[in-house]
Amino acid sequence: MEPKNHHEILLKELLKVMSNRMEILAESRQAHSQLATLKHQESVGVQAGTETVTIEPRYGNEMTYLTNKCAQLDMILEAMDASED
Repeated sequence: MEPKNHHEILLKELLKVMSNRMEILAESRQAHSQLATLKHQESVGVQAGTETVTIEPRYGNEMTYLTNKCAQLDMILEAMDASED
C-alpha cells in the first residue's frame, strides 16, 4: 500500500527513525551492561593493599571491543538527538 500524501510519508519515516533509535538504544544499554559486568569481574580478584600489584587483564579484547561499541552507539544516539533539535 502506497502512502496517500506527504503526511503519511513523513509519519512512516518518523516511525522508522524512532524504531531504529529504540533498537540502537537497547543495543547500547546491553553493551554498557556487558562492559560493566566485565569490569566488575576483572576487579573482583584485586585486593586493596599497600603493595604494587600487576593486573593481567582477563577480558582485555572483549572490554576493548565493548568500549568501542559503546562509544560508537553513544555517538549515533547523540547525532540522532541533535538532528531532532
